[in-house]
Amino acid sequence: MLTFGRARRLLRIAAVFISHGLDEFVVNLHLFRPYAYVMRLAPWRWRSTTAPRGERLRRALEELGPIFIKFGQMLSTRPDLIPDDILVELARLQDRVPPFPSDQAAALIEAAYGMPLAQAFRTFDMTPIASASVAQVHFATLHDGTEVAVKVLRPGIEIIMRRDLALLQTLAQLAVRYWPDARRLRPLEVVEEYKKVVHDEMDLAHEAANASQLRTNFLDSTLLYVPKIFWDYTRRTVMVMERITGVPISNREALIANGVDLRKLAHNGVEIFFTQAFRDGFFHADMHPGNIFVSFSGQYRAVDFGIMGTLSADDKYYLAENILGFLNRDYRSIAEAHVRAGWVPKSTRVDDLEGAIRTVCEPIFAKPIKDISFGRLLLSLFQTARRFNMEVQPQLVLLQKTLFNIEGLGRRLYPDLDLWITAKPFLERWMREQLGPRAVWNAIRKEYPNWIHVLPEIPRYLGAALKQAKDGELSVRAQSDEIERLANDMRVRHRRIMIGLLGGMLATAGLMIFGVTHPTFVARYLGVLEIAVGVPGFLLLAWSLLDLGRRPE
Repeated sequence: MLTFGRARRLLRIAAVFISHGLDEFVVNLHLFRPYAYVMRLAPWRWRSTTAPRGERLRRALEELGPIFIKFGQMLSTRPDLIPDDILVELARLQDRVPPFPSDQAAALIEAAYGMPLAQAFRTFDMTPIASASVAQVHFATLHDGTEVAVKVLRPGIEIIMRRDLALLQTLAQLAVRYWPDARRLRPLEVVEEYKKVVHDEMDLAHEAANASQLRTNFLDSTLLYVPKIFWDYTRRTVMVMERITGVPISNREALIANGVDLRKLAHNGVEIFFTQAFRDGFFHADMHPGNIFVSFSGQYRAVDFGIMGTLSADDKYYLAENILGFLNRDYRSIAEAHVRAGWVPKSTRVDDLEGAIRTVCEPIFAKPIKDISFGRLLLSLFQTARRFNMEVQPQLVLLQKTLFNIEGLGRRLYPDLDLWITAKPFLERWMREQLGPRAVWNAIRKEYPNWIHVLPEIPRYLGAALKQAKDGELSVRAQSDEIERLANDMRVRHRRIMIGLLGGMLATAGLMIFGVTHPTFVARYLGVLEIAVGVPGFLLLAWSLLDLGRRPE
């Protein structure tokens, strides 16, 4: 329902868009056409507008305030919907918002804890250290002397969010109704996706859980440090984490002054990204310069964990295939990976997709390898695959956006950064680990707790299977010598198969139990065990196949 207050806000949005020369966005919404024509007569519209439309849109969103800034940031992760020129500008949106009064922050914290601020903290700095659209951060000290950072939601932010989300929903509905291209851009689905992002950012306990998981993944790492979360002080509206020190990564001069090796720092950033994405399948998806600090020893230190990305095992495998295909200029493997992953319809002709990918990539590879943008290459791939009805993969789009951030950050630190030098050895090693004998052994160890429950049931299952076979044997009434011979053949082959299966399962169970009870021995002599088990296993398999082909006596 379009209330008076909502209509007034919509008119304000239309006025801002028109003032930035974005008339087409307003005129396409049928309801505002008369208003747009009147606004064109305003004096500020008499001067010509020469800025590109992407820049004008970015400035309009910045003027409309934090909710629209965040919406623009979310749209910057959707290259499947947004033209390139607008995408680049939206990626530059920065969430800079004046802080709210500190006494309100103190009141919100006291309400969350149910106690005075002095009882919760030994000291609390009333001057905020950082401020954004959703929350702001204050430094404090716990009673045991631990220095912490306290993040608190803005007062009334949930009401504001609900109001502007409803407004965006209205705009999306108007677009679908009056704008012919809107159905292709799916504005209603985009707004729904934005609602989910906002919902997660409104819950600081959710962000704390993200930080805790990332800290666990990099607990002993020398590359990345994630601050500790103090769960006793964390609520839905308040989060307390360890205070970290370091140089903002955007301050290149200070890094050089402190003796940080910028080349190594840039390559470490790339390695951190690939480790998060491919080893853990859980990555920091908001790695812009404001969220990263560097210690004097060159270690990355991350903050702000509201937006995280995840990749499934299949996503990681097929993404690695695609990237290695790029590195080796093997376009057919890229096309085949798309079909196997289900990213394009199974009916897609691999030759056609391979040709389209080659057409896009070959001009890119004409440049020196260090000048090729990894993120831009993935963007070109996704745009090409869309012509073949590729379904949008939100997790991959978020990964691509993060890769853009990492690549841009790395090249600001070290302009000659060659992302490929770091990426290729890492991905090749990861693929070997996923497909080699060690991966098989790790899979067995991982599944051992499940198998141990099944093993005691195997004799019962075998008994039931043999009884069924016996019953089937008794029910056979041979009508001729040939039928009797065939029945005997089946019984012998069945017995051989069952004995082979039983022996294989018992051997596997023995190896698993031995591996669990003697992990050090297995780790030390894994190569020898692989040969000792693999060679006899191969010979036994070959004998079984030959024996199955031999006529029973």
